Amino acid sequence: MWCSVDLRDGNQALPQPMSIQEKLEFFDLLVRIGLKQIEIGFPSAADTEFLFCRRLIEENRIPEDVTIQVLVQTREPLIQRTMQAIAGAKRAIVHIYNSTSPLQRRVTFGDASREAICQIAVEGARLVKQLVPTIPQTEVLLEYSPESFSDTELDFALECCNAVIDVWQPTPDQPMIINLPDTVQWTTPNVHADMIEWMCRHIHQRDAVLISLHTHNDRGTGVAATELGLMAGADRVEGTLFGNGERTGNLDIITVALNLNSHGIATGLDFSDLQSIRNVYERVTRLIVPERQPYAGELVFTAFSGSHQDAIKKGLDRRAREHTDAPSAPWAVPYLTIDPQDIGRSYEAIIRINSQSGKGGVAYVLDREHGLDLPKTMHPQVGKRIYDLADQHGRELSGEEVREAFFREFVNLTSPLAVIDYELFHQQSERGEVRCVAQILLDGEPLAIEGIGNGPINAFVHAMEASGLKHFKVTDYRSHAVRGGSDANAAAYVQLHTSDGRLIWGAGVDPSIEMAGLKALVTAWNLSRI
Repeated sequence: MWCSVDLRDGNQALPQPMSIQEKLEFFDLLVRIGLKQIEIGFPSAADTEFLFCRRLIEENRIPEDVTIQVLVQTREPLIQRTMQAIAGAKRAIVHIYNSTSPLQRRVTFGDASREAICQIAVEGARLVKQLVPTIPQTEVLLEYSPESFSDTELDFALECCNAVIDVWQPTPDQPMIINLPDTVQWTTPNVHADMIEWMCRHIHQRDAVLISLHTHNDRGTGVAATELGLMAGADRVEGTLFGNGERTGNLDIITVALNLNSHGIATGLDFSDLQSIRNVYERVTRLIVPERQPYAGELVFTAFSGSHQDAIKKGLDRRAREHTDAPSAPWAVPYLTIDPQDIGRSYEAIIRINSQSGKGGVAYVLDREHGLDLPKTMHPQVGKRIYDLADQHGRELSGEEVREAFFREFVNLTSPLAVIDYELFHQQSERGEVRCVAQILLDGEPLAIEGIGNGPINAFVHAMEASGLKHFKVTDYRSHAVRGGSDANAAAYVQLHTSDGRLIWGAGVDPSIEMAGLKALVTAWNLSRI
């Protein structure tokens, strides 16, 4: 079971708490995600909290399958006010609590005895039970928290919880909730889980009690403590979106739920459009989700490292080849724990380019974002040129900057050789040869060249050779239609083996596939002169 405490625990931790309208928007968001239990506030604490609760009820904004939860200290006037706030709701969880740790007993309650502290819990439960008949339209579920459970002697925490259970008398059909908050993380997650397991084994009427976790994050281990607590026997999780909460924050429900999803465990929560959830959260809380926040952060699926980029590209390409007809095949891509598209992230954002990037990353961006499928042996030359540029700038390059740099360095270069005019004539021969007649500029000087070959590229090469310009051999040629761009454009790639032993790649882009190939050849020749 999942319970959001964003509108209470999360809200009270904000420098600027949410307005009623913002809380309504957030409540609707939590419902869309699929949360069935939502703690909406502390109605006895302020008029805004009380009015928000009443508005949800009176405007019928609470879906039939959603239970609201309200928090209240175990004090009579506050419990009275809380019961008034929830009157008319179909179902509500009344969450009572009192501090139980030795430190709280000594400091907050002025050296109160264990007996006195336990009696506070008992009287609170008894009062709620007495007031239930006063709101007959509302089914009331009780939740009790020994606050600072993480710092309370286990036998005393058990004593308080059992005393409340004995008052409420839950049944398997009408259970109550015992919430065991890791209010301040004093120890490691495994010790916390041991405490949860001990309570599960010793608590009264275990089959009529739901053990709930409410983990804070003082040690940065809230997620681990929750996951181990679930393994130790807990039934329910309280937390917030993105971990908003007091001090270092609460448990991030999103992280735990998606961790479970990644192991094939259904949670009933929908994070398939995580970006829109993040947008609402950041707007109404005025907090920023960190770039490295698990799953939701801007950079969590992004690889800058060249080796990571290469492995991711190979993994995605292999998956596309092998699972075209089986998109639900088990996910297996290096460095990506889940398919980013499952939470609404695009592949375009996975690989980004800075000075640490490699050849595979640059090729990935040119392919995925600009429809240019570079030959694999061209990747090293292009990759080095692009990440050298990123190193010069000392920052990440955008996808558009990568494209601009590629075109500037490798596409349709016209110096020192430029083609001014180009014509092909089909020869009357069995070999299907063509004759090329071209007007070129070489170092600014006009020159006419002519040659015959078995195709446009071959004919132009022979024309250059006949004019004394050939000092190379064409060793590779590829072409394709440019994806995602103009339907009229074609891209071609030519590799030359120069007389001094170098392998040089050039690219050409043109509406004509023949001209694209010719421009690629000319570009490669121009690069060989550098």
